[in-house]
Amino acid sequence: MSTKDTTFIYCDGSSRGNPGPAAIGVSFQNNDGVEFFFLSEKIGNATNNVAEWQALHRGMEEAINQNLQKIRFRLDSELVVKQMKGEYKVKNKDLLVFKNKCDSLKSSFQNFEIQYIPREQNSRADQLANLAQDKKD
Repeated sequence: MSTKDTTFIYCDGSSRGNPGPAAIGVSFQNNDGVEFFFLSEKIGNATNNVAEWQALHRGMEEAINQNLQKIRFRLDSELVVKQMKGEYKVKNKDLLVFKNKCDSLKSSFQNFEIQYIPREQNSRADQLANLAQDKKD
């Protein structure tokens, strides 16, 4: 897939406590690595894995809202990436709900790719999740 008109979407979820107060961070970047949109949201109490899935789901929803057709998701959650690709089974019923939602959204895109990246390469999404965590209500 050519990266010329591809959007790179970096997603991260965080939970302080597991479960505990949770938040997501999602960074939309063009092919040159320039961020053009982001999400930084509290999601209530959740586990780390639910927060990671929620970040992916919200990123997919927003990509659809913005009519983005070629997307490459980047996550530092190997579990979510492997579950989304079907390499790992989703046994937890809460996570299965997100997997099914994300699977149904995939067909909205001309090209959908998801890849695991090391945490160090996902610093912007992590920063956005922490900003939401630290925000006073």
